[in-house]
Amino acid sequence: MACFNLAAVFTDHMVLQRNKNINIWGCAYTATDVTVELCGKSVTVRAESGKWKAVLPPMEAGGPYELKVTDNSGGETVLHDVMIGEVWLAGGQSNMELELQNALNGKEVLANIKDVNVRFYYTQKIAYIDDYFHFAERNGSWSVAAPDTAANYSAVGYYFARKLAAALGVTVGVIGCNWGGTSASNWISRKALEQDADTKTYVDEYDKAMEEKTMEGYLKELAEYEEWHNEWQPKINEYYANTPNPTWEGAQEYAGPCRWPEPMGPRSQFRPGGLYETMISRICPYTLAGFIYYQGESDDHKPDTYYKLFKALIEQWRTDWEDDRLPFIFVQLPMFMNEGDEDFKHWCKIREAQMRVHQTTANTGIAVILDRGEFNNIHPIDKEPVGERLALQALYHVYGKISADEAYGAIYKSHEYTDGGIMLTFDHAGDGFELKGEKALGFEIAGKDKKYHPADAWFKGDKIFVRSAEVAEPVYLRYNWTNYGEVTVFGKNGIPLAPFRTSRNDKAEP
Repeated sequence: MACFNLAAVFTDHMVLQRNKNINIWGCAYTATDVTVELCGKSVTVRAESGKWKAVLPPMEAGGPYELKVTDNSGGETVLHDVMIGEVWLAGGQSNMELELQNALNGKEVLANIKDVNVRFYYTQKIAYIDDYFHFAERNGSWSVAAPDTAANYSAVGYYFARKLAAALGVTVGVIGCNWGGTSASNWISRKALEQDADTKTYVDEYDKAMEEKTMEGYLKELAEYEEWHNEWQPKINEYYANTPNPTWEGAQEYAGPCRWPEPMGPRSQFRPGGLYETMISRICPYTLAGFIYYQGESDDHKPDTYYKLFKALIEQWRTDWEDDRLPFIFVQLPMFMNEGDEDFKHWCKIREAQMRVHQTTANTGIAVILDRGEFNNIHPIDKEPVGERLALQALYHVYGKISADEAYGAIYKSHEYTDGGIMLTFDHAGDGFELKGEKALGFEIAGKDKKYHPADAWFKGDKIFVRSAEVAEPVYLRYNWTNYGEVTVFGKNGIPLAPFRTSRNDKAEP
């Protein structure tokens, strides 16, 4: 009998990262030597304090192979159908989580999956560690993309991997590590959150909420919530299945008011650092090519903090993987607003924070998907362009297969005041712009009073001249500074002009 276990992420059909040291680890029940063999390479390590980690040397892409692990007692574990290729972690919340079977044309894609060279592992969605945790974790496994396996794959992750696999000619593995409705603060350790006064507010608010709660009271509150949810969710599903043009207000009239989220507490996936503990730390340090990430919606209540929060997440993950340059490619939020909502412009600030993170953090990429949002639907279903734009960023930043102008749409660079208006200069606009619709929408200009007025735009090659008859002396300009609006300006490659404002000091005094 073997005196060791492999970590749960190592199973048949897995993909290991090519051309990098390969980390293999697990636990041991007694002092023993553990030997790991792959492709004629062998490494022996001593288990200490019940844990062991072996580091195999870099290997070229290929497979299928067998990975064999043995110990002093003669115990042996063999994993079959192991490929060496590219491995990416897909993190975030519900728009990364949205399954292929529920995406636009997803069922047709599933029916025709064949030889796409994509594999997937889903980190178990468990919010807290108890006796059941390790049992459930062991039920996870890698799978090969096929009609009967890929239905539950992240649609964004699948389309990203499919494009990479075709472009690179290797197997691409995706480790799904995401959970709907989560804040970035759920994916960072409490210790890291506490390093800055703004991000620490997530911890402080949780601790304050827990001050007057007993465990007994919390569990009772949680049980009552789960009983309500088990009755409410089927009614919601019924409403959306049978109602033409459904609305959120109509859904609540039919099923009753929504009480989400569940009570905050030590078993909640929404507690600060919770999923960092139960998900991220369980798959670290699996050797990766990089991260893809789609999140931000659940932090829109603190848009002015998101820049710091997101930077902290990237730093935390890179630190844990011991690679300060590990590629991190993420999605900028699309247009969104629910019917009846006021446009608080907090999604604008999240998008701006995401662009700032990209422009100030090395080895990051950004997929601009402003045009992929849906009015009254926070979960837009057209995920193929999202995954493919993430892949374009990877093909440029990580693999050097395409140029920057192929990977990006136009991004604001600078401006000058001229002829009573503002002339804008952009990066990645060498081929000019393409207008979809009768006129360019979304441009606004303000004078020194900081009161914005709609403006007209003229395209001049790779520049855009903007002017408003209402503003004689323009000072500030912004583009698509709205939670939801029509997107009309694109690059020749089909990627929309990224939203922006020329100054973050453009808010009028009350």
